[in-house]
Amino acid sequence: MTGPPAGAARHVLLVWDPARQPDAMEETLRLLLSLARSRDTLDEGEDDVYAWWGKIRSPNRQQPLPHLGDVLALDAALQADAVDDDGARLDDAREVHLYLTDYRSLYVGHVGEVTDADPRRDDATHVPRALYAEGVSCDCWFRLFDVRRLVHDDTPGVVEELKKLRNTRYHDRPVSLYGGMVELPLLVTREDGARWFDHATRAGLTDGHLWVELDAELSGVGAVAASLRDDVLGEATWRALDPAARLFVATAEKIHRDHRADPAFDFSPIVVNFAKAYEVQLSQLVGRIQRRLPRDAGHVNVDGRTVDAFAERMPGIGVLARVFGENHSLRAAVPKLLGNHAWVNGSLPAILKELAAMRNPAAHSEAVSRDAVRRLRDAQLGVGCLGALVELARVRPLG
Repeated sequence: MTGPPAGAARHVLLVWDPARQPDAMEETLRLLLSLARSRDTLDEGEDDVYAWWGKIRSPNRQQPLPHLGDVLALDAALQADAVDDDGARLDDAREVHLYLTDYRSLYVGHVGEVTDADPRRDDATHVPRALYAEGVSCDCWFRLFDVRRLVHDDTPGVVEELKKLRNTRYHDRPVSLYGGMVELPLLVTREDGARWFDHATRAGLTDGHLWVELDAELSGVGAVAASLRDDVLGEATWRALDPAARLFVATAEKIHRDHRADPAFDFSPIVVNFAKAYEVQLSQLVGRIQRRLPRDAGHVNVDGRTVDAFAERMPGIGVLARVFGENHSLRAAVPKLLGNHAWVNGSLPAILKELAAMRNPAAHSEAVSRDAVRRLRDAQLGVGCLGALVELARVRPLG
């Protein structure tokens, strides 16, 4: 596990007009999914899975973008960061992101290239044809290796998420849908150095699939997420959870709502999704304080040998249970570094241990009973009690 990369990463924010491009995101996702499935069936590599997103030039603007050079300059830094000294591509290179919104939903794309060369000339199979007819002019193009959905059909959620971005051409002020959305695309920064497409993290959370594939499988989760935010956990708790953690919590709840009347249903995916939510949230928290932790804060004994749990970006739920429950250096450091530290050192290890014990049979295709999962779900969401997820959301770095 590592903390945010040194320095604020650079990103781009674009708005697409649903009135002029109603199918922009659907067509892009459809192309990525088609290429991802071809990769699986034809044994092609992930480098062949990408789609181009063009920044369409307004017919009312005759002059070039005043900051087009700055946008294109991202590519030089991107390519330099993406390879090691021998020219080999790095999986943990600093990411450049393209944030895309129509004001109701928000997506983030993993940028592999930024260019003003038109890919329709020699790479047309990776361009969504329905969006970019021959007469459509684009200022620049972004090669997207993957796309994640951060907010779905929820304008207040988009507003809150965009506050985390700062507009470099508008005095580094937080991005707002209600002001400063001029001279698109916006060049923005994030102070938290978010890595949306880290390979190791994705491998642990999506079983190696692209995020665009996972999102496609989770239809209907957006409405459940809004319900959890507005009617169950509250906005403050929901905002404090990592977007991926929210996704897994909402997925667990959707499965529960869909099948709670069926005692014969295998409820193990609910356990798996709650466990993944904790893995994401705790890994993100530890990453932000890791430089301030003692060297042995992640050490645990596994089969007679010492293992550093925090050497991995995404430790499993069982390892997290042991390190938060057994590592005295970590437990001594927690009160100095994390808010809600009494809960972290008191209740959290038992919660992680319970999740690990329930997930173990779940991960091996053994059914988990409806009653056991109901008790777990109620304890997490706060049905008849103070929810564990509310406590988890209160755990934040100090200083």
